[in-house]
Amino acid sequence: MASGNDDSDKEVFTMAEIQKRAIDKDKCIMIIDNRVYDVTKFLDEHPGGEEVLKEQHGKDATNAFEDVGHSTDAREQMKGYQIGVLHPDDVKKPSKSRPVIINPSSSASGAGNDAGGSWTKWVIPIVIAVAAAVIFKLLSKSGADINRPPKAI
Repeated sequence: MASGNDDSDKEVFTMAEIQKRAIDKDKCIMIIDNRVYDVTKFLDEHPGGEEVLKEQHGKDATNAFEDVGHSTDAREQMKGYQIGVLHPDDVKKPSKSRPVIINPSSSASGAGNDAGGSWTKWVIPIVIAVAAAVIFKLLSKSGADINRPPKAI
């Protein structure tokens, strides 16, 4: 499987060059994972609004991008906006890699938590059904005429 990290044919940018390009406020250029992106054409389409992108103009937006938790579709879409890579002298050493969440509904600790959460899937509906049956029985006592309003005390 190709990793998609073949950046050998991409233009190499230094931070100084990115800062020069960032002077143009009509553009929106940012760095994510040591890759340089021009997202100017994406500003109007960004689901979070254009302001969040403009705040990162000319900066390393890796942390902001990762903190939001973008989908794999968003990561694939980014490839179309990549214009280059960051010069090796300007590359920051990667901090701890962040895990990619594949299924946010499953827990990291495995089946132990699934078993603990699965009982609520059947106990809560049973409790609701029993409560509804009790209330129904209490409200529909034999001999009571439901077509007649109750007598005042």
